Amino acid sequence: MRWINNETRAELARSFQEIDGLASPQESRRHFLKVIGGIGAGLTLAVSSPGTLAKMLPTGVTAAEGEAFAPNAFVRIGTDNRVAVVIKHVEMGQGTYTGLATLVAEELDADWEQIDAVGAPADGKRYNNLYWGPMQGTGGSSAIANSYQQMRIAGATAKAMLVAAAAQRWNLPTAEISVNKGVLSHAGSGRKATFGELAELAATLPVPDEKSIRLKEPEEFTYIGTSMPRKDVGKTDGTAIYTQDVWLEGMLTAVVAHPPRFGTKVKSFDAKEAKASNRVVDVIQIPTGIAVVAKDYWSAKVARDKLNIEWDESRAMDKSTDQIMAEYREISKKRGGVAHDHGSVGDALDSAKTVIEATYEFPYLAHAAMEPMNCVALVNKDSCEIWNGEQFQSIDQMNIGKLLGLPVEKVKLNMLFAGGSFGRRANPVSDYLVEAVHIAKAKMGTPIKLVWSREDDMQAGYFRPAYVHRVRGGLDAEGNIVGWEQHIVGQSILTGTPFGQGIKNGVDHSSVEGASTLPYAIPNLRVEVTSTEEQVPVLWWRSVGHTHTAYSTETFIDELAVKAGQDPVDLRMKLLADHPRWQGVLKLAADKAGWGKALPKGWGRGVAVHESFNSYVAQVAEVSVADDGKFKVERVVCAVDCGVPINPDVIRAQMEGGIGFGLAPALVSAITLKDGKVVESNFHNYQVLRINQMPEVEVHIVPSAAPPTGVGEPGVPPIAPAVANALAAVTGKRYYSLPIKV
Repeated sequence: MRWINNETRAELARSFQEIDGLASPQESRRHFLKVIGGIGAGLTLAVSSPGTLAKMLPTGVTAAEGEAFAPNAFVRIGTDNRVAVVIKHVEMGQGTYTGLATLVAEELDADWEQIDAVGAPADGKRYNNLYWGPMQGTGGSSAIANSYQQMRIAGATAKAMLVAAAAQRWNLPTAEISVNKGVLSHAGSGRKATFGELAELAATLPVPDEKSIRLKEPEEFTYIGTSMPRKDVGKTDGTAIYTQDVWLEGMLTAVVAHPPRFGTKVKSFDAKEAKASNRVVDVIQIPTGIAVVAKDYWSAKVARDKLNIEWDESRAMDKSTDQIMAEYREISKKRGGVAHDHGSVGDALDSAKTVIEATYEFPYLAHAAMEPMNCVALVNKDSCEIWNGEQFQSIDQMNIGKLLGLPVEKVKLNMLFAGGSFGRRANPVSDYLVEAVHIAKAKMGTPIKLVWSREDDMQAGYFRPAYVHRVRGGLDAEGNIVGWEQHIVGQSILTGTPFGQGIKNGVDHSSVEGASTLPYAIPNLRVEVTSTEEQVPVLWWRSVGHTHTAYSTETFIDELAVKAGQDPVDLRMKLLADHPRWQGVLKLAADKAGWGKALPKGWGRGVAVHESFNSYVAQVAEVSVADDGKFKVERVVCAVDCGVPINPDVIRAQMEGGIGFGLAPALVSAITLKDGKVVESNFHNYQVLRINQMPEVEVHIVPSAAPPTGVGEPGVPPIAPAVANALAAVTGKRYYSLPIKV
């Protein structure tokens, strides 16, 4: 497809809506081709990996000479002078459409206004996440990091081909041609040409070898490091397309009645009353429950409530939260699998003058994304098409293909904006997509929109595991930390998933990350883990293991510092002597927060520093505590070192958002179980942070020329321990469970 100016984009959007109302696929295709026919031929360039360059066009689209290119292009330039940057990662609010477009625009020397960001098709071989191997998907704060060189090479190569086209047309040396904001020019002759004017000629030229491509030096950057306007447009005026906005001719809506307890199965059901409405089309049993298919959501939901289902609870979970945590506490007193061990911790603690022990408890957590889970699926005899806020393309294609007996290339995924995810949409079993496909398979040829309510996801979805940490630390007579022992108990996220290679010797690295990698210079350190088995479905949650390890390690190091009579910042700086980037963010945050300066009565400061996803973040929190014990987080100063800052505004937004997200489990969020049932169901009893609870936030970015690293998750881990340490500075108490109860 040729990409496109704003008017054409609007026409395409209208066209997609009109296509839905056409009588047949043939009419739809003819109408679509008529719309894109006015987009003109041009240059399409693709980079499938940092080491491979190829000249490609999307399938079914021809260049001026009729030559077709493969469909994995990262850069597309039309004769209308629009530049489309094809984004392989989902945009769910974290800024990938802006960041990745910035990389191309920088090396291409395009005008920012001529850049359009468009979602890539699902193709794990060409659009793979370079950190994950031959697999397409978004997660682990890897979008910018894995694409940094790839997208810059794509832009630089396109620029080189445009320059070569101008040189050929003007019969001039390429060295004499300059590019600035989408215009190629020759100072000596005064000649000028836009990208669009040269696109067709450039498309006929050979793609230069990667070794001949020159990338800019940091001092040459014009876009990288600048807060360019975002490219995920339409979110403030309602024109952005999410799954809930998709409407296809003849589409039906489905909801699913899920078991009330984990491990429960359907024994029998009576749908007579549910089918009484003429708006209800069908009631279908699927592996995860009973689906009601209707002409609209409300009719489906009302009918679901009228289902008479007898559940088989013979293998149902019947545990409550208190029982699970009591079991975990007992397990934490025993030995676990060794995740990290150096020195002789037992001897160090036995000989220590002072030994401190703490047991930390962390509840299950819901992802609670603003857009609940939903998906549109159309299944035909030999194909399947999905519309979804698509985060896990390769995994979803594999699971859907397996269900339908189709090769993955017959599973087409249309990647839409996602209204948040926090890990929920990156599900190894593709839970809600597979549900939609089961229903669509039963209604073959009819588009099905599956909608999960907030209650569905909060009570029958996936959760951040609950954990217990038992930590022991020893100090010598001079106040030096001589030993640290930590045992983490909780469910493994990676067990039974395609990512099981992350489990070695029984240790799930995602359970211990941040603790097993503790950077402090402690001579004797041992970290253990016991992975429990529960029927509660668990999944990664924004910043994964760091959500709990940062809290235990950063509050415990603070407690040791106070017990040793040392300033918490000074002690950390001393123990981080071999880690200058850790020290850099810690010092910056402390300085900007005025660490050590006087505060009003009843106020306190706390600090935490943590590395996750190769980014370094320190936060200083200021809290106020009233006479009745109620407290408020007043201010947070954050320093982040994430390598080259691609877009400072996006970085600040992600740090601010991460702080707000991380404050929720620190203050109010928890999923609890009673007799195997999730108690919470919606925002009235599963609290998330409210706007009046959000503190004043300052974000300071460390200048860096290092390769960029993630920012979507690293802002989350330090905030809870920083707040707990600030409270301890006022109250003298330590807080060993979340959410914090004063």
